[in-house]
Amino acid sequence: VQLVESGGGLVQPGGSLRLSCAASGFTLDYYAFGWFRQAPGKEREAVSCISTDGISTTYAISTKGRFTTSRDNAKNTVFLQMNGLKPEDTAVYYCAAGLELSSKSYTYNYWGQGTQVTVSS
Repeated sequence: VQLVESGGGLVQPGGSLRLSCAASGFTLDYYAFGWFRQAPGKEREAVSCISTDGISTTYAISTKGRFTTSRDNAKNTVFLQMNGLKPEDTAVYYCAAGLELSSKSYTYNYWGQGTQVTVSS
């Protein structure tokens, strides 16, 4: 089982990034996915999550209206489109797979290694 995030990088405030989470070694269809982030010196926080069929999504208040999560089960990939990025969005972003739609990190079974997002001018 492996989750690999990509798409992070350095972007100016107001810019956009699209993160991808490629899954292998298990059937994506049975798992909900969450995106989490952790900034230096801060606790890991939930950014968004998406149900197995992609119909239900939830977002942190700080990201709602700016971030959109989606999934392509046929391609074993989950996405996080981030628009209107702010310096406070700077963090390592992780994707995670679990059997229930949840914003609680302990409910997720599998985690990626993370990708750095830095928002700075």
